[in-house]
Amino acid sequence: MTIQLLHKKLIKKKLTISVAESCTGGLLAHNLTKLANSSKYFQMGLTTYSNQAKIKILKVNKKIIKKYGAVSKECCKSMVQNLSKISKSKINVSITGIAGPGGASKNKPVGLVYIGIQKGKTVLVKENKFKSKNRNSIQTLTVKKVIKIIIDLI
Repeated sequence: MTIQLLHKKLIKKKLTISVAESCTGGLLAHNLTKLANSSKYFQMGLTTYSNQAKIKILKVNKKIIKKYGAVSKECCKSMVQNLSKISKSKINVSITGIAGPGGASKNKPVGLVYIGIQKGKTVLVKENKFKSKNRNSIQTLTVKKVIKIIIDLI
């Protein structure tokens, strides 16, 4: 699954997309905008890396982060739903995870990444456990996974 295929499908179907990224640090937005005419579908990319940014910009409830952590299904879902309200895009994506090498715990290992996608009223949150311990590799695998999910969805 390639960004070229997604690019063509988004333009053909006149779909718009926005993203809120944490552990990928803008890599998804970079990939979505590297082809000419991406302005036809790409609306916004937010890199809400800190908990503070998730709370202030994406309006994730502080209690969600306190109870479940920033790397959780609940936080990811809140990120994508609130992004959807801000962006008004047809497709919204949120990513939060642990790219490593630090930041892991017993329950949340390096490679744990949540991907949230909202298309219309449908909200999906997928938990991924990438086996790599390499930060760049986890970020790249996450972006490839998002591209595949969206292609399958549309």
